[in-house]
Amino acid sequence: MFTLIPETPQDAFEVEYLFDLAFAPGREALSSYRLRDDVPQIRELSLVARDESGILAGAIRFWPVQIGPSAVPALLLGPIAVHPTHQGEGLGASLIFEALDRARDAGWKRVLLVGDAPYYGRFGFERATALQFPPPTNPDRLLAIELVDGALKGVSGMVRKYGNPGTS
Repeated sequence: MFTLIPETPQDAFEVEYLFDLAFAPGREALSSYRLRDDVPQIRELSLVARDESGILAGAIRFWPVQIGPSAVPALLLGPIAVHPTHQGEGLGASLIFEALDRARDAGWKRVLLVGDAPYYGRFGFERATALQFPPPTNPDRLLAIELVDGALKGVSGMVRKYGNPGTS
């Protein structure tokens, strides 16, 4: 049994350790991290999963981004990780489903991520062919989900850092 609660600043060290454990060295060199630099994560959607002993078992984070010249708001999901001792227990799916429900309830309309289509497709994510992501990112790994029907209709362009006026 796991408890899913919003991440607090006191969780940060443990969560970063989990991400370091789950991902290859150099994860912070990825282009998705440039979109997160100096942008606060959305704490109420960034969740931690703790087991009955209070030990961190998983975590998911969200960041605001914007798309295209109209600066359409979206969420960037990631990173998400489950401790190796709890993999295969459905915890990753629980984190994703709970976080997407909370995002929808909070009024967000669309969520993006860079990941494996076969895994994230089961949650409703599809290739985001009208969007571009800062290089170097394989465009086949840029996925999106509408939390509100039609939320991606007509949305196109470069995904960029929240608050960055840039052009696309």
